[in-house]
Amino acid sequence: TVIRVVLVDDHDLFRAGVRAQLGGPIEIVGEAASVSEAVPLIKELDPDVVLLDVHLPDGGGHAVIAQVAPERPGVRLITAMQGRLGLELARQHRPDLILLDLHLPDLPGDEVLREVRGDAVLGRTPLVILSADATPGRIERLRAAGASTYLTKPIDVQRLLALLDETLGAQSRT
Repeated sequence: TVIRVVLVDDHDLFRAGVRAQLGGPIEIVGEAASVSEAVPLIKELDPDVVLLDVHLPDGGGHAVIAQVAPERPGVRLITAMQGRLGLELARQHRPDLILLDLHLPDLPGDEVLREVRGDAVLGRTPLVILSADATPGRIERLRAAGASTYLTKPIDVQRLLALLDETLGAQSRT
């Protein structure tokens, strides 16, 4: 089986290096230098994986999620780039699902996870960790602390969208 990849990075030389290093059953089906270029490609090509520079000037991985996820029926995305603000917004809006990056500027993601799990209102909300830090021990600790799922970066867009569909489908059945 061939893994179809869209490669997104604002440095031509880096993209060329990735192309040269990738081997095996991987096909780069599209490339973009920015999120604004990547989103139409992702929608059109429906890749298995998006390799994405999270430090792109126009928002990186968060921007891709913000533009692709709301196309799912019933999805309204509320974003916060800081843990404390994310907790405040989650308490206010009571989301059906929380996507949590582990590396936030004000609070570590595992602290946000503890706060969510200890909250009387949010405690049962499905929470998905998004991180490049994917060591088995780290994943196991965060799952034991209450993370519902752990998605590694680069984000597998199809898996993320399937997770949204599953979660929203389960919510509508309850």
